[in-house]
Order: sequence, then C-alpha cells, then structure tokens
Amino acid sequence: MTTTTSDGLLRRLSLRDLIVSGLLFIGPLAPVGVFGVLHARSGGAVALVYVIATAAMGFTAWSYARMSTAVPKAGSVFAYAKAGLGRPAGFVAGWMILLDYLLIPSVASLFVGIAANSLLPAVPVWAATGAAIAVVTALNLSGVKVAAVVGTAVLAIEIVLLAVFVVAAVVVLATEGTDRSLLAPFTGSPQAVLGAVSVAVLSFLGFDAIASFAEENTGSSRQVGRALLFCLALTGVLFIVQTYLAGLLEPLTPEQLAAAPDAQDSAFYDMLRAAIGGWLAVAVTAVKAVAPAFSAMVAQAAVSRLLYGMARDGQMPALLGRVDRRAHVPRNATLLAAAVTLLVSVWAASATDGLEVLSSLVTVGALASFVLLHAAVVGYFAVAGRERGWAVVVAPVVGALIALAVLVTASPLALAAGGVWLVIGVAAHLVTRGGPAELSGGRDRQSDRGL
Repeated sequence: MTTTTSDGLLRRLSLRDLIVSGLLFIGPLAPVGVFGVLHARSGGAVALVYVIATAAMGFTAWSYARMSTAVPKAGSVFAYAKAGLGRPAGFVAGWMILLDYLLIPSVASLFVGIAANSLLPAVPVWAATGAAIAVVTALNLSGVKVAAVVGTAVLAIEIVLLAVFVVAAVVVLATEGTDRSLLAPFTGSPQAVLGAVSVAVLSFLGFDAIASFAEENTGSSRQVGRALLFCLALTGVLFIVQTYLAGLLEPLTPEQLAAAPDAQDSAFYDMLRAAIGGWLAVAVTAVKAVAPAFSAMVAQAAVSRLLYGMARDGQMPALLGRVDRRAHVPRNATLLAAAVTLLVSVWAASATDGLEVLSSLVTVGALASFVLLHAAVVGYFAVAGRERGWAVVVAPVVGALIALAVLVTASPLALAAGGVWLVIGVAAHLVTRGGPAELSGGRDRQSDRGL
C-alpha cells in the first residue's frame, strides 16, 4: 500500500525498484570502460581483481545496511554520521558525498554528449549533454515510480546485451578455444592484482544511492539494507563473469596493452570486434551511449534526497527541504541538482581534462564519506553501547582502511580540490550555524535517540 511520510515523500519503491536504482547507477556494463586498464595492470588477472574488489566493497555495503536499518532517513550517509558521530560529522559526511552525487550526473551526462557527438557530429557535445539532463530531470520531477519504470526498461536492455555477450563468448571459446589458460583471469602476482583493485572498486561507486530512498521504501527499514547487499553481490558476479570471458578472448597480452596506453580505453570493444563480431561492439557502444543518462537520473534523485535531508535538518537552505505536493519529490532540490549538473557538464565539455578531473573528484568525495560511514557504525553501535561484539568494530575498521587505501591513490589535484571543497563547506557551516561552538559539539539529542 502506498503511504505518505509526515514530510510529504511517498512510499512507492519496492525492493525491486531499489535494486533497479542501484544497478542503474553502477551499470551492469561498468567494467567495459576500464577493462583494458585492469587487464594491463593486473597482468591478465582481471577477474580476480573484481573478486577482491567485490569483497572489499562488501564492508562498505555492510556498514550501509546496518545504518540504513537503524537510521532509515533520506539523508543517507549524512543521517548516519550525524546519528553515530554528531551533527558536525554528519555535515562533513553529507558535504563530501555531495561531490559524488553532484558530479556523477555531470560525468554521466557528459558521456552521453560525447557519444552522441561521435555518432552525429553535427550535434554539439553541450547540446546533447543538455538534452540528456533535461530528460532525466523531467523523469525525476514526475515522481519516483515513473523514473523507476523507465529505469527498469533501460536496465533490462543492458542485462539482455550482457547475456548476449556471455552466450556468444562461451560459443566462441567452445568452438575455437583460447591461447590462454582457463584460470589465467584468476591468477596473477599479488602486487599487480592489489594495485589494480584500487581502480576496480570505482566501478561499484553508486550502489550506496539506494540508501537515499529510505523514506520512499514500501517495506521495513531492513529492505534498504537487503537491496544494498543484493545489488553489490549481483553486480560483483556480473563483473567477474564478463571480465573472465573478456580476459580469455582478449587478443592482446597484458604486456602489449601496458605498452600501448591508447589502446586500453577501447580494449573491450576491440576484443568484441576481433573475437565475436563488429555488430556486438556497435550494440555495446550504443547502449553505453544511452545508459549513462539513466545513471545520471538515479544520481540526481539521490542528491536531491541528500539536499532535502540536510535542509530538513537545518544544515542547508530551507527552500531545499520542500516536497512537491503532486509528485511527492523534493522539487527545489532536484532543480538545483540539475542546474549544477548542467553548469559543471558545460565546463567539463570545454576543458581538455574536464572528464578526468570530475572522475577524480567523485572518487575523493565518495571515499571520504565512506570513512565517516564506517566510523559512524562504531560510534552508533559500539561506543554508544547499543550492540556488543567484534562485528560492529572490526568490519567497519577494515572498511575504513580499504577506503583510505584507495583514497590515497587519487591524483594530487583531486585531493587538493577535495580539500578545498571541505574547507568551503566547513566555512559555510561555521557562518550559518553559529561559529566554532557548533563544530565542537558532540551528538545532539536527536542523534542520541538514533533519529
């Protein structure tokens, strides 16, 4: 039964809808773009890389699941850090994840613009990018159910295409064989494999967006956690299967790819042309040109819920905390997210290294917030005495160490930009919340109650 929360959000999202949102954000074909890089870095053990990356991200999914059950709020990591560590930490976590949620729609929309321009050179990148942003914004303003239905259709196309690749690859391997050992994608030097994991974990960024829809979930608070864990497990399996088959069919050795960096970006597509046929390469290219728009749709919806949650708590302008009475979505927050996405995308389209800078900033924002998420689990359960046991200490500590290990591999420019973003956020917080006393305060009464 559809119900409305006290703040006007509508509970319409089923477990399936939540999983679809997470899968759309990540993308079942996410490894396609980084396959060449991982194949070269790992010495051909790209499937093993995704096994380890899935396990590593499992700690973050576990922490999200625990906190989403205990604190079922639309603010996601902002609400969790606030409940476990206090208002200041909550603001910092929310502010840093904004880099992720605000910029991912820009990156995804820019991908659409670039792909459209390559297919139709007469269409400028900025025009196609703007059109993609307009479409996803209209879908999000129509309500979560409309967006979920459209997203389900797009996801089905991606999964069907992936299934076609798997079947075709198995047929080729069964009839023509491979020059490599069948275990080659699972074997490699530990140093090379671990070095590639830091890149592979980035393929999973976005599954956490599911937590942003906690107040629009039709089931119990545990349903969000189940969707998070299932989404991560399923994408992990999909990533391992497709990279295993691609690793066996890849015509170039890891050494040859490492010596030819320009060939790494198109390695998966080149493999399809050489091993299966150009028709499949064209189909994958077409889907990869459209699918990012719907990843941007979920990201935009997620950031609007984050802004809404922070505004409702008084840590963002109150205008962003209003819910449209007809569609039951945070309309003003959605429009602000769309405006930021448009401005950033136009800048990135005109800058020579715009896409690289945006991707690095997304990584910094997400991983920094993950560290605070894990700390919040320890604070909420272990420190506050709500639960005893090794799980609420060891699991989040391991997850935080993994996030920190990947974070330090980010480019110096991205780390510096992330630091500037943090300083801006803290300064704004001090001005609007009454100075240093606000940042020195501990958990407030609400967070002590787990709200």
